Amino acid sequence: MKELNLDNERNLARDFLANFADANGEAKYMHILQDVANHKTRAIQVDLEDLINYKDLDEEFLRRVTENTRRYIGVFASAIDDLLPEPTEAFPDDDHDILMTQRTEEQTENGEGATPNQQIPQEVKRFFEVYIRAPSKGRPFTIREVRSSYIGQLVKISGIVTRCSDVKPLMQVAVYTCEDCGFEIYQEVTARVFMPLFECISKQCKTNNSKGNLILQLRASKFLKFQEAKIQELAEHVPKGHIPRSMTVHFRGELTRKVTPGDVVELSGIFLPIPYTGFRALRAGLVADTFLEAMSVTHFKKKYEDYELRGDEEEQIARLAEDGDIYNKLARSLAPEIYGHEDIKKALLLLLVGAPHRKLKDGMKIRGDLHLCLMGDPGVAKSQLLKHIINVAPRGVYTTGKGSSGVGLTAAVQKDPVTNEMVLEGGALVLADMGICAIDEFDKMDESDRTAIHEVMEQQTVSIAKAVPPALLSRFDLLWLILDRADMDSDLEMARHVVYVHQNKESPALGFTPLEPSILRAYISAARRLSPYVPKELEEYIATAYSSIRQEEAKSNTPHSYTTVRTLLSILRISAALARLRFSETVAQSDVDEALRLMQMSKFSLYSDDRQRPGLDAISDIYSILRDEAARANTMDLSYTHALNWISRKGYSEAQLKECLEEYAALNVWQIHPNTFDIRFIDA
Repeated sequence: MKELNLDNERNLARDFLANFADANGEAKYMHILQDVANHKTRAIQVDLEDLINYKDLDEEFLRRVTENTRRYIGVFASAIDDLLPEPTEAFPDDDHDILMTQRTEEQTENGEGATPNQQIPQEVKRFFEVYIRAPSKGRPFTIREVRSSYIGQLVKISGIVTRCSDVKPLMQVAVYTCEDCGFEIYQEVTARVFMPLFECISKQCKTNNSKGNLILQLRASKFLKFQEAKIQELAEHVPKGHIPRSMTVHFRGELTRKVTPGDVVELSGIFLPIPYTGFRALRAGLVADTFLEAMSVTHFKKKYEDYELRGDEEEQIARLAEDGDIYNKLARSLAPEIYGHEDIKKALLLLLVGAPHRKLKDGMKIRGDLHLCLMGDPGVAKSQLLKHIINVAPRGVYTTGKGSSGVGLTAAVQKDPVTNEMVLEGGALVLADMGICAIDEFDKMDESDRTAIHEVMEQQTVSIAKAVPPALLSRFDLLWLILDRADMDSDLEMARHVVYVHQNKESPALGFTPLEPSILRAYISAARRLSPYVPKELEEYIATAYSSIRQEEAKSNTPHSYTTVRTLLSILRISAALARLRFSETVAQSDVDEALRLMQMSKFSLYSDDRQRPGLDAISDIYSILRDEAARANTMDLSYTHALNWISRKGYSEAQLKECLEEYAALNVWQIHPNTFDIRFIDA
């Protein structure tokens, strides 16, 4: 292997930075360096994808940068020192500039015979940070795929952030002044621990044979922002029977405060060893810990507020917004593999959209997020619906009542290994902050966690499947009881659907192409920017609707629900979410009607055990069954045998069918054949 010449490497880096042109033919990195010179930005990100596309690409140079990234950050930094242009805009001098001017003057005075420690290190002079970013092409590694062979190399990994420390200052260059000779002594710090200097090493002190006392000057030293985070494997990357692995990540400078617990991220960084310090070093011996020195952060799902629509997405959303049936299409695009549950999917869609938070003048807040409770028989796809919602939401955590993170649903106090301080590690509800938390097996939850949820629910979204204690019930906007009733028609349809999905690994044709989760996210993020209000003319309508629900409940001997003022707020929230979906600034009467219908449908399965809809007698129900079947077959004629077959499947008798035929024939809705009793609808 031939000897590496660092000057040659620096020349290669300088040529690349100076000559690389982007797709528009502009000198990309020279523009960035000009912004750095003008103090507009600090971070310089060298993208290896640009190095791959560079016209004078040196394959060996690229390999060396990838395999020895820590060293090449210094190479690129010294190349930037040579290339940095003069500022083109005026900017106010800060402390750093004044200090640097003063130091440079002193250096020229004491230039001769200065020891290496008296030379100003390049790190102090630089007011920029260099990051080398891995190419975006290629699959990121999972944490368990990063082995010892990758030490020192640039790797790209994906995972979920479980813990973040506070941002602390990390010393990069320690600066001392001597009490005797007054010289400034510099000490570069490259590790996490360092031994401070105590005696002056300047020529003057050595000549005078005086051991000058050094004082650490914190104002003059250089510090970097430093943050430590823990990243854990995603659930889908963990092999069966294994527990998720985690890795420590160090963020420096401009990369700090880019991640929060619960974020699913893709990081590129340098995989490095770090020796144990203190007592742990005695126990560990030669064993070192490993960490990732982060170079770039990419979020898999952006928050709704951070979502910037691309040109083609804006056009697509504008087209969708003009579609009259968008509400149904969006709802049916949620978990298209799951049969039926149209109204539940609509409710889940509204949960994703939410209503605007209301903040009153006195500081009181009224939440806008919706809460949904799914209860019911086993095997009705409650958990699958919740999992799909978490997939669509930009920030979501799916957990069971016992809590999947070791700290349960709320939080636990743990010791920070870096600072030895006691820190809070967030549980599922904390990780899902400003997002959606789906809790399955709610009945198996610890009592302590359940009490915490009372408080959480008035602030944030919690979607829950399984049984619930009564004190929580009024906090849910929609309580959905899903019963698995035997019905020959719907059972047949569902069985066909399930078998089709099993064979083809996709849902049967819906009559339109279901929207991708990314498009759903874009549409919802655009809808959430609106803040619809209730117009004056609707106030009385909503108030009357609420009071009539209360009256019905008061008359009922066995009320199935308990209507409170929270129910009224739920109606307003659901109506506002529906207005957002239409991109409307005002709530319409149709929104309120749909909100009331959803609330009615959520209680539908609670009503009487016979299969009648609330308010429909047997005769009316039989008529609606026959009319629906005729509409489905697109015909005006029905045979008596077919009609009898359909209504008997729904649990009605032949006597009830004959009564229905006579009653509606008298109303001239249909004509009956005198001998065969076949039915012909009269076209109005």
